[in-house]
Amino acid sequence: MSEKIIVAGVGMIPFTKPGSSEPYNVMGEKAARLALDDANIEYKKVQQAYVGYVYGDSTAGQAALYGVGLSGIPIFNVNNYCSTGSSALFLARQAIMSGNIDCALALGFEQMTPGSLDIVFEDRPNPLMRFYDEMESLQGFDERVPWAAQFFGGAGNEHIKRYGTSIETLAEIKVKASRHAAKNPNAIFNKEVTVDEVLSSPLIYDPLTRLQCCPPSCGAAAALICSESFAKANNLNCDVFIAGQSMTTDYKTTFEDHDMRKVVGYDMAKQAAKNVFEETGVSPKDIKVCELHDCFTTNELISYEALGLAEEGEGEQFVLDGDNTYGGKCVTNPSGGLLSKGHPLGATGLAQCFELVNQLRGTSGGRQVNGVNTALQHNLGLGGACVVTLYQT
Repeated sequence: MSEKIIVAGVGMIPFTKPGSSEPYNVMGEKAARLALDDANIEYKKVQQAYVGYVYGDSTAGQAALYGVGLSGIPIFNVNNYCSTGSSALFLARQAIMSGNIDCALALGFEQMTPGSLDIVFEDRPNPLMRFYDEMESLQGFDERVPWAAQFFGGAGNEHIKRYGTSIETLAEIKVKASRHAAKNPNAIFNKEVTVDEVLSSPLIYDPLTRLQCCPPSCGAAAALICSESFAKANNLNCDVFIAGQSMTTDYKTTFEDHDMRKVVGYDMAKQAAKNVFEETGVSPKDIKVCELHDCFTTNELISYEALGLAEEGEGEQFVLDGDNTYGGKCVTNPSGGLLSKGHPLGATGLAQCFELVNQLRGTSGGRQVNGVNTALQHNLGLGGACVVTLYQT
């Protein structure tokens, strides 16, 4: 399909701490309505919907969208761990690219409980078992410590071992995230923090302290996408379009290279980014704004290198030079990212979309990156899946 895939509308509700949010169906309905209102289109014109969430019963997507309307359209429920929101977006775009439909809604939400991520079904094989086995063989496993912190802490330790990265540099990533989030009314944590505060917060898993771990969150976000001809026929905003997109899953190297960075998705991200840059002809050097999957400071660091924003081994220098923030080469996570904005699993990918669409429209207020016409999104989930999306105006 030669037509552009337009992002005609986006919507997002403020993220909150578990226990203080509305029910998932109410959050989802609100985000969907915001995206429809932003696009200035009625729900009855949406031909399919893709709804992402991780912790919820089957057909929760219907429960959310039935509050918007009962139009009889296909509604697909998507669960792809932390990459769920962008997986819903990927499927919606693919449906339009096929030519079977012209307009789709991608919606993501999550109603989480306090505490670290946990396994829900203990009476069947854990889908992450191969990852656990590899991690345990490389660094052991501590049942007292949240498992996600052990995975991503181990990836950080691999980077430290190879390149001598300092813990202060990791702390600087959180400081940057807090500074960006201070200008985002949709973020959970709006208070700026210092390097000393980050490093003095309780140690979760070396080198990660509590402030270097994303918080469990509740929230919802949505995007209305359509073909360019549909957008023009319905007088929709055609300013922003998806120029390229790639979804990858794990490769043999995840387990065979015995590298914790690869266990947590380095190669998935690297290949997905490579695919997108080849599809669009865009270079990583052209990226001035990026929303990447900073579930932990360590993952932001290695993601700079996986996405090509920095050469391998040069992620620390990228931070020290200020190239990850305003005035540098690429403003990463102007929203505050998962670290400060929050991480409601099913909503995260679409919240990233919300931020980047507004950046490209020039409507991000105090967070606005000047003069951007290209934006990169990176959303990752263990188990595994990675979606990289490139937006342009």
